[in-house]
Amino acid sequence: MRSQLLNTTSYVFKCINSPWQCRSTRIAAHLHRNLSNGSPTEKPYYVTTPIFYVNADPHVGHLYTIVLTDVLKRFHALKGRKAILCTGTDEHGMKIQRAAEKAKQDVRAFCNENFSAFNRLVTLANVQYDHFIRTSEPDHRFAVQHFWLMLKERGYIYESKHEGWYSVSDETFYPPSAVHLILDPATGRKLMASQETGKEVEWTSETNYHFRMSTLRDRLLEFYADNPQFVEPSSRMQDVVSQVTSGLSDLSISRPVERLSWGIPVPDDTSQTIYVWLDALINYLTKANYPFQVPGQEHAAGWPADVHVIGKDIVRFHCIYWPAFLLALDLPLPKQILTHAHWTLGHEKMSKSTGNVVNPFYALERFGSDTMRYYLVHSGGIQDDRDYDNQYIIERYKLLQGNLGNLVTRVVRGKGWNVRRAVASGRTDDSAEGKAHVEALTRLLTSVDHWMAKLHPGAAMKQVLAVVQQTNQYMQKASPWDLSARTDEHGVPKATTHLRVDQHVEKVDSIIYLCAESIRICGILLQPVMPQRMKHLLDLMGVDEGRRMFKDAVVGADREYGVPMVDIGKGREGVVFPPLDSDM
Repeated sequence: MRSQLLNTTSYVFKCINSPWQCRSTRIAAHLHRNLSNGSPTEKPYYVTTPIFYVNADPHVGHLYTIVLTDVLKRFHALKGRKAILCTGTDEHGMKIQRAAEKAKQDVRAFCNENFSAFNRLVTLANVQYDHFIRTSEPDHRFAVQHFWLMLKERGYIYESKHEGWYSVSDETFYPPSAVHLILDPATGRKLMASQETGKEVEWTSETNYHFRMSTLRDRLLEFYADNPQFVEPSSRMQDVVSQVTSGLSDLSISRPVERLSWGIPVPDDTSQTIYVWLDALINYLTKANYPFQVPGQEHAAGWPADVHVIGKDIVRFHCIYWPAFLLALDLPLPKQILTHAHWTLGHEKMSKSTGNVVNPFYALERFGSDTMRYYLVHSGGIQDDRDYDNQYIIERYKLLQGNLGNLVTRVVRGKGWNVRRAVASGRTDDSAEGKAHVEALTRLLTSVDHWMAKLHPGAAMKQVLAVVQQTNQYMQKASPWDLSARTDEHGVPKATTHLRVDQHVEKVDSIIYLCAESIRICGILLQPVMPQRMKHLLDLMGVDEGRRMFKDAVVGADREYGVPMVDIGKGREGVVFPPLDSDM
């Protein structure tokens, strides 16, 4: 114990300028670390959704963000890397405070009731999340107040009077040049609103704390130049660089408690409440064990994040404010931020006030999680907005049925061949078409990896579906059913074909093997998007659960499958993509 105390004293003096800890927590942190003598560990893949406001019910945009994030997490797990997904709810701020008042509820009770809708959404969407954070939790409060003290200790916080237009809905101040007078069509009332979002703003004059963001302009621009793919897509990266190049103002980072009481208090001034966006952004650090990183294992909980997945409406907060906060403390910045587009309905922006919204719970109940995941990834926009329509979902699903579903049924239930025998032979069709198909399957792995690295899951999935379509065309042209008419399903000669039966069996086996390999490889690669349906597909093909990884998606990598693990069924029973309950 004596040696531990001496080491602790020495450590505190060495770490006096540590970016992770303020003076008030370093001794406790070191004692905690001395009890954790683990060896350095590989950094897990860490991907996050934004945390969602609990003032309103979830909508399909939330579901889209969640699904994209889960697909990225599952893909990296498929590659054999430990992967961590963090999601949750943002429960502080004036927006929440006013929503609770409107509902005539205690604000904490309001949050306790409403967060469950988002927790239920990620569960119904079959999201493999590791952390579901609520910003009202004690560990997050500690992390935020610690972060504040670190900013103050480094001279980035000062007190000043602030005047400006504040949007409760957007939880941000806007300069006079960014607001204008509009007429609310619903009420006929004239009001000031943000030009960017259309949300109402109110004039505010108060004394609060400010963050010296203006001093970080050059460091931000240097970081963007060194990391040109920090924001995806590139057009939004260009917008971010343009905004920062034009100049940054210092940022108001607290509100007087008489205006905002529901939030995390400024640690050394209880008359002020910490700005909700500073509070919210730190959630990504909270679940990465900030500020208690163990020496040699600072990245064991995932930080820095590999990807933050967000909607395009919160780019400024994540791509300018958040990097600035982190740079101020010399903390590692997230590697990339994927900013996706929005969904429209009837080619109009979704709006709760007009009733022009999509309830994700109804959609999941009607179509199922895998169908919705497939549709959102396939048709959702990264660069440009996309229009949501139930008929589009049905059409996309029927394409799946007709292509991948039909291919599996043809191969697994086909008469006149034996899938297990074909797989065991390991013989691919040596025709020109067969060789071309093997090349397509060989390229597929690299292509999928390429698009996933570029954070375009939809493009990656379309590469797989293109190979599925190509396989159907190949099988149709090869027509193994014509050749197999000369043998039974066990390869036993029929009637007068005894002299030619061996070469017919080999030809049929080579065709079926190549089709089976296409199904196996595509099924493996589609698991991150449709985990339940692809599990059933791989079960039908008899692929061992231990051989369903990314590295296994190579022609010839598995010669042991071919005996179904589940009943192949008859007619519509047991198929990979069963009929939808409703076509409308």
